[in-house]
Amino acid sequence: MAREAKVLTVSTTASAGDREDLSGAAVAECLARLGFAVVGRRVVPDGIAPVSGAIRELCSGFAGVVATTGGTGFSPSDLTPEATLAVLEREARGLPEAMRRASPLGPLSRGVAGTVGACLVVNLPGSPRGAVESLEAVSGVLGHALELLSGGRPH
Repeated sequence: MAREAKVLTVSTTASAGDREDLSGAAVAECLARLGFAVVGRRVVPDGIAPVSGAIRELCSGFAGVVATTGGTGFSPSDLTPEATLAVLEREARGLPEAMRRASPLGPLSRGVAGTVGACLVVNLPGSPRGAVESLEAVSGVLGHALELLSGGRPH
């Protein structure tokens, strides 16, 4: 069975139709290259309520990766980590640590990762390049993490 993923873009301007969602497209393409079937994409404005609500909806009844892009920086409207923490059942702190090491600008990302049911939620930066670099940095462990979430045994 193919691994599945969903992509959530967090951008007030993209959700209003004022800017193309380049980051979401880049993340979806990267996930497909990594062997994931991208079964859903969504764009929401910045803010704790829209982001946490969308993550809850995307994870409901789903087993796979939910990758968010955007809202992880230092702007006053960058609240994706806070919204994600409000939803996560368990944090996976090693994933964002690895993602931050993947790029010279990585330390500026406040992204988090963790689990919601059988979903692995990962916050990626909002730039297409930063999002792809971060996702590629953890690509080698995503399949194993999903196997463990579904009840598989550790090696």
